[in-house]
Amino acid sequence: MTRPFDDMTVDHVEFYVSDLPSKAAWWLNSYGFAISAASDEDAPVRSMVLSHHQVDLVLTESADADHAAAEYVKKHGDGVANIGLGVADAAAAFDEAVRRGARPVAEPATVDGVTTASIIGFGDVAHTFIQRHPGASRRALPGMRPTATPTGDATVQLGAVDHFAVCVEPGELDRSIEFYRRVLDFELIFEERVAVGKQAMTTRVVESTSGAVTLTLIEPDVSCEPGHIDSFLRDHGGAGVQHMAFATGNIVSTLDSLAARGVAFLDAPGSYYSMLAGRVEPIRYAIGELRERNILVDEDHGGQLYQIFTMSTHPRNTIFFELIERLGATSFGSGNIKALYEAVELQRHLERSE
Repeated sequence: MTRPFDDMTVDHVEFYVSDLPSKAAWWLNSYGFAISAASDEDAPVRSMVLSHHQVDLVLTESADADHAAAEYVKKHGDGVANIGLGVADAAAAFDEAVRRGARPVAEPATVDGVTTASIIGFGDVAHTFIQRHPGASRRALPGMRPTATPTGDATVQLGAVDHFAVCVEPGELDRSIEFYRRVLDFELIFEERVAVGKQAMTTRVVESTSGAVTLTLIEPDVSCEPGHIDSFLRDHGGAGVQHMAFATGNIVSTLDSLAARGVAFLDAPGSYYSMLAGRVEPIRYAIGELRERNILVDEDHGGQLYQIFTMSTHPRNTIFFELIERLGATSFGSGNIKALYEAVELQRHLERSE
């Protein structure tokens, strides 16, 4: 028997933005996305779908100060406001989620061959269940017109969204994990406490039964000194998506392509590569290649993974992005979390000293 959440996917990721044209241009120029659908330009609430292979981003701007998009931007700045979840039956998924205690946002409705229904996930971020009926657009949402088939930049090898990293308020981690397990049938697959100097955080990872939707939830340890998780919660104005990880089939070539487009990445701590030989031996790339690009490497029982994080370009220095290449590994770079933490802390202190 198929349950309503068994075949869940990431259908799209919606950002609420203050300036749709400039933000769309940034994604097209920096990451090689292409426009695949758009609403009317003179609509009070304008949206655009940007696509790259399996990734669809929806950018939404509202001229109505009372609309949710305008309220979100005023509180948080530009950011992820909705993670669209593809399901076989959106109405059934919505009804079951609400029955299990989810807070409803929008009742099921079918427009242009797409059924949508929304609930609140964490903070001010919603989850919209998406059911695309036969003949409906693969990428467009209700009220949008598909454009020409997008191609994007072939040198930027972005695959699906690998995972979302979510910062939650102190004391909210257990409740958030319980919500995803009870309401959406997610499973807890990883947990760890990371301490760096006098700072610490707890990380737990939940994953949909399909394995296609993964959330890494992070809570700061308030018994320790404040760190960048505390800074995110303060500057973002509460819980939210700290970073979104894009899968790639070749992290070296993809990084080089993005760097050529002007994307800046975090530097790894200086001691990272000198200590690497005693921890893991890279099987696909030479240590020199990784050191030159500040790519991190880790391994688990399934294989290796390579990852790197961008510098935040957000005015509040909140959301950033990740590239991750998996060679059999199913974990999340446990050995690299501390290195990331140290790198972000270094960036934060450098910015304070400027």
